[in-house]
Amino acid sequence: MSTDHNAPIEQIIHQIDEVAENNEQIQFGQVMDAVGRKSFASLLLIVGAIMVLPGPADIPGVPVLLGTVVVILCGQMLADADHVWIPGWMERWEIGQSKVQKMLDWLRKPASWIDSMTAQRWTWMMNHATISTLAVAAILVAMSTPVLEFIPFSANLAGGAIFAFALSILARDGLLAGVAVCIALTTFVLVGYQLLG
Repeated sequence: MSTDHNAPIEQIIHQIDEVAENNEQIQFGQVMDAVGRKSFASLLLIVGAIMVLPGPADIPGVPVLLGTVVVILCGQMLADADHVWIPGWMERWEIGQSKVQKMLDWLRKPASWIDSMTAQRWTWMMNHATISTLAVAAILVAMSTPVLEFIPFSANLAGGAIFAFALSILARDGLLAGVAVCIALTTFVLVGYQLLG
């Protein structure tokens, strides 16, 4: 199923909701199948959303695990891979239905508003070079996650950058891509402050 460029978040929520309704335990591989294994940006959006949500990103080790997924996804984007590949153990990573529904409910509230704020603007920016630059920036943000675990709420900020990167690609929104870069720069400043402070 392709993602609706006019409402990418709501569309992805609907796709995951269909999986959650029929499974008490949801594997990441099932989510990949639901959103499409060729949609790197959709999967990147999901990882970013998990990092943004209060709770998951505050669990020790989770930001690093999610950062690893980001590196794998963006690395394949840079390599122009035809479809997403992740290690089998990551595909089998499970989360309970109630937790998935809780995350989806949390996302539903702002989803419509966020989707309405995106638009196909500055599309001349959304070329292969820009998308590759966003992928590199997302990798750099993801590689900072070991340090971010020691800075309160910084992993959520990193997730916001990754979420914005993915959404800008899905919506073909060059302005949002610029905002995503600003969020990433803020993340790097926090990491630098932590390392030098």
